[in-house]
Amino acid sequence: MTGVGQPSSVRDRIEVVRGDITTLSVDAIVNAANSSLLGGGGVDGAIHRAAGPRLLAECRLLGGCEPGEAKVTAGYDLPARWVIHTVGPAWRGGRAGEEVTLAECYRQSLMAARDLGAGSVAFPSIATGIYGFPLARAIPIVLREVRNHLAVEALPARVTLVCFDAETHEAYLEALGRA
Repeated sequence: MTGVGQPSSVRDRIEVVRGDITTLSVDAIVNAANSSLLGGGGVDGAIHRAAGPRLLAECRLLGGCEPGEAKVTAGYDLPARWVIHTVGPAWRGGRAGEEVTLAECYRQSLMAARDLGAGSVAFPSIATGIYGFPLARAIPIVLREVRNHLAVEALPARVTLVCFDAETHEAYLEALGRA
């Protein structure tokens, strides 16, 4: 256990949970959005439904989002104060810069959380669902980007990696050596 006033290790600042990202009481959640930012399926649709119609209204003002970028809105009816929207890469066999784009999603989202002053941020497993990014290739990228950020930045103080299903949850735990 880290004592008062002592910095915690990077490892202690990363949490893996299985659950519904829309129910978490964190400062910010990351939305695995599509480029329109106007809602869709999976995590994106769940976040839009839980946040309510004001989220869609604000997203309409943002002009979309390119893969690898991050844009911020209020959280509205969510427990989270903010939503950081990022667009992951659609998997095209790994020869179209997908790994670089995925890394940029996490990097830009973490910087947005830092700039907001967010002490806690929760991420879904970006691009590993309908976008088809192989989970086994995504996890090392995710952990590298999160660890690199936490090694040099105070905020966010805590990063939660939220897994919707058991397979993803177990894969993240195993990669972190916590299975």
